[in-house]
Amino acid sequence: MADPMRVRAIETAGITEVKILMKHDMETGLRKDAAGKVIPAHFIQNVTVKHKDKEVFLAQFGPSISKDPFLSFKFKGAVKGDKVNVTWLDNKGDSRSDEATVA
Repeated sequence: MADPMRVRAIETAGITEVKILMKHDMETGLRKDAAGKVIPAHFIQNVTVKHKDKEVFLAQFGPSISKDPFLSFKFKGAVKGDKVNVTWLDNKGDSRSDEATVA
């Protein structure tokens, strides 16, 4: 399993801002190693964020996203103490889920 994500959710005046830092190498499949062999593609494909079992953010990534991607977005409806769950799935079937409490 991949390294934990850093997830922060802060509610201000009815709007919750979520910031996510995902740890992933995000290989494009175009680079070569020192021996000249192509490094296989390995990148996050889907990111889902849920609040109270409802999707509040959904993204589809491709190989052009940088290493250790960072996301930031806002949504309405959360209050302090609620949980926000972030899950990603990559092209090799690996996944990671982490949760943050709205502050």
